[in-house]
Amino acid sequence: MDPQRGNARKTGSKAGAATHKVSAQSANRAQRKPSPVETTRTKPSASGPQKRPQVLARGARPEKAPLSARDAEDPQAALAERRELPAARGPPLPRAGSRREGGARSQKAPLSAEAALDLQAALAERWELPAALGPPLPRAGSRREGGARTKKTPLSAEDTEDPQVGLAEKPKAPAAWGVPLPRAASRREGGARSQKTPLSAEDELDWQAILPKGSEPPLPRAGSRCEVGVRSAPGLRPLSRPTEVPDHDPLAPAPSPCLRGPARGAWKPRAVLKELTLKSSEISEAAEAVNGVVDHLLRRLQSSQSVFQGVSRLGTGSYYERVKVSAPNEFDVMFQLDTPRIQLEEYNNSGAHYFVKFKRNPIGNPLNEFLEEEKLSASKMLSKFRKIIQEEVKNIADVSVEKKKRGCPAVTLLISKPKEISVDIILALKVNSSWPASTEEGLPIKSWLGAKVKRNLRLQPFYLVPKFAKEGNNFQEETWRLSFSHIEKNILENHGKAKTCCENEGVKCCRKDCLKLMKYLLEKLKEKFSNPKKLNKFCSYHVKTAFFHLCAENPEDSDWQSRDLELCFDRCVQYFLQCLEKKHLENFFIPGFNFFSQDKVDKISREFLLKEIEYERNNGYPIFGEF
Repeated sequence: MDPQRGNARKTGSKAGAATHKVSAQSANRAQRKPSPVETTRTKPSASGPQKRPQVLARGARPEKAPLSARDAEDPQAALAERRELPAARGPPLPRAGSRREGGARSQKAPLSAEAALDLQAALAERWELPAALGPPLPRAGSRREGGARTKKTPLSAEDTEDPQVGLAEKPKAPAAWGVPLPRAASRREGGARSQKTPLSAEDELDWQAILPKGSEPPLPRAGSRCEVGVRSAPGLRPLSRPTEVPDHDPLAPAPSPCLRGPARGAWKPRAVLKELTLKSSEISEAAEAVNGVVDHLLRRLQSSQSVFQGVSRLGTGSYYERVKVSAPNEFDVMFQLDTPRIQLEEYNNSGAHYFVKFKRNPIGNPLNEFLEEEKLSASKMLSKFRKIIQEEVKNIADVSVEKKKRGCPAVTLLISKPKEISVDIILALKVNSSWPASTEEGLPIKSWLGAKVKRNLRLQPFYLVPKFAKEGNNFQEETWRLSFSHIEKNILENHGKAKTCCENEGVKCCRKDCLKLMKYLLEKLKEKFSNPKKLNKFCSYHVKTAFFHLCAENPEDSDWQSRDLELCFDRCVQYFLQCLEKKHLENFFIPGFNFFSQDKVDKISREFLLKEIEYERNNGYPIFGEF
């Protein structure tokens, strides 16, 4: 330890001890003679070593030596003399309230009013404090360097009567802040916590007056820490600025690292659906016109002169699935044809395209004219089918056949009156046998519609349509593609896990509404970018396939509550965007068939659609208001 620091500490201890001895009994002590113990403690012996005092029993109180008359008259001079004690002085006297080695605590001697004033003057001379501030008074409950806690000084009679006046008489801080006042409930170096002193109205006005213009006093945060790392008095932490945190919702889709959040509340899906609702009068008028043309063609195909005399009608598509949007101007009609027992040969491991052969070709089979090396040619049958329709359409007013589209399996009719209506007529071979092996892992509806429903659906026949497989830039025109449009219609009609979902007395869900909005979004984007045709690679069947997968992943009816339409639609959009991003969209019935593979959808078209849908999603779907 530094000797100078040790001497200073001893000197301070002596000053404190001497100061506490200046008490209210100083007058009486002046008449008393010093005790032998006091003489022994204060005067060195003649032989040199100091005589040690008599050891007292634990808890015994020693008698205090009275001050001499000279010390009582001038205590400051006595203090000055005692600072220059000889080197061989006796042991220092303990401070009032300090602990001896034995652990006994002595009692504090209360200061008289005169002694307190003398102490304040001595401290002012020693520390040379500014006159405006006066000597720093110790806070009530603070600790001194020795670690002992002093007792609170009782208020005088005058302060007790008016404590606020006493506070007001304290020196004010200078205009330039001067010496910083300790904060209420802050801790000094000793670590003791003081009590907050309430400010009077006059003090608060004075405090505001000394602040610079346009500034406010730096208020400490509730629960903040001082420089020494001590936490101030506990209190309510001020409320921070509220941040927009979306409520947790089990319906929320899994976030994608490349996707931003939707513009929630920026658009009204119910208002859009209201605009998409088809008027019953328009539906009746369009259905009447379509049914008249289709019935006329069906009668012609069923005549004895036709090779398609066993054909029958099967209604498929969005109109019959009740998910038609915008206007009743597009219809899909399937003409199914029963076939004898056939054998399928998968084409190029595609899982979706097959060659068709007859197992036992009976004599007089009307389809023999379409055979090519024992294979039933899809292109030949489609050409014959198209030719018959073109001839019969000439006998129907206001109806024409649209120009043939390469690779398209449908014959498209255009009805001009009463309104322009497009009708796709598709020839389909009905196959009454077990489904191909490529569909075994498909139709994942066990957790959605149930294992029993899946088993019953797989017992139904499947269809083959003349949709050619693609070979580079050409088509393999002898191939047929699997079709499950009748199963899709069945699923949409019975889409709920509960049998009463969306019935008159059942709970309403928003599944079909989401599908309508998805179809409408793609339709409007294709209209917007129709020239050049950047989105001609995409069709509504891609949207429907993604929708089926999402329904299978979210099978509960509670996942599709009507009140959560906006959230459910955003989940559908995000799922479709993820399919575009990953370049993967499995056929719902044939898992091995990818609609978004590079050979079916080029990178430019896929990324263009991805960017456009992201823009619509992030900006509240402005395209819904452009048309």
